[in-house]
Formats: sequence, structure tokens, C-alpha cells
Amino acid sequence: MRKIVTLCFALLTLCFVHGAFAQEAAKAADTAKAPEAATHYYHLDFVVQEVGTDGKPVNSRSYTSIVSTGTHDSVSIRADSRIPIVTSSFQSGDGKENRQSQWQNIGVHIDAGQAHEIGRQLALNLVADISSMADSTDETSHQPVTRQNKWQASVLIPIGKPTVVFTSDTLDSKGSMQLVVTATSLQ
Repeated sequence: MRKIVTLCFALLTLCFVHGAFAQEAAKAADTAKAPEAATHYYHLDFVVQEVGTDGKPVNSRSYTSIVSTGTHDSVSIRADSRIPIVTSSFQSGDGKENRQSQWQNIGVHIDAGQAHEIGRQLALNLVADISSMADSTDETSHQPVTRQNKWQASVLIPIGKPTVVFTSDTLDSKGSMQLVVTATSLQ
């Protein structure tokens, strides 16, 4: 009788272990079969707009690039000029004015990365740093005045539709500055 009980216990244990191994093998096969997300490419059109008090664009600049999903690559756009900012001035012994300057980059810096699709929209991390020369209000100081708008966010852009992703008021007027992004699928 002891042999029969031991044999039954061994058979039950064997069936249980076999079932557990079969479940693990099925899970591994399902994981191996899961398709990787396909890489898609998108044309990104960035439009930086200065908007007047009437809500209409008075000045705009366009920048384009291509971004891909499925990779961790990022896109960087740099379009700027270097301007001198006088940090000190003094007169030398011969009566000439000497100036020391520090150079500053003024322009457009856009970084986009971590692009991935969510339905019919493109999600990405976006950083935009837009700086420009402003009209000086102090006529005695011949120093340039710069404006700067810096935005950073994770954004969701409908495919093929121009979308205002950032906007801010201009501090020296009633206008505003905005960034419009359009993502178009490249097939």
C-alpha cells in the first residue's frame, strides 16, 4: 500500500511540475513573439511667431527637421547670432575709451526627443529657447536689450495639424510669442 501511495504522489508531483514548466514555456514564447514597435519618421515644422496686439502674426520664422520613433535620438536646431554686451568701459591714459564685452548668443534653440506615437498623435519632449533683440527704452545707454522665452514640456501633437505648443506674453508690449509645431508622417 505504501508503494501505491508513493507512486500516486510521484505521479501527481510530476503532472504539477510538467504543467508549471509548460506555462513558463508558453509565457516565454509569447514574450519572444511580441513584435517590436515599428520605427516611423516624421517631418517636424517649427514656426516661431511674434503675435501683435490684434492676435495676428507680425513676424515668423520656420525651422524643419525629421524625428523618428522607436529610438532615443533627439533633434537639435540652432539658429543664432553672437552679439557683444559691454560689461565695462574705461578711459586709457591717451583718452581712448576701452570696452570689455561678453558675447551672447541670440536666436532660436529647439530640442526635441523621445518621440513616440499615441494613436494618431506624436508625443515628444520639447525644449525651445527663443531670444531676440528688443527696442531699447533707455536712449542714454547704448546697451542692447534682449528678450528671451524658454519653454520645456512633454507635448502631444495631432498628426498633420499645426498646433500651438507654447505661448507667452511679450513683456515690453501687448503682443506675444508662440511656437507652432506640425508633425507630418513620412511613409
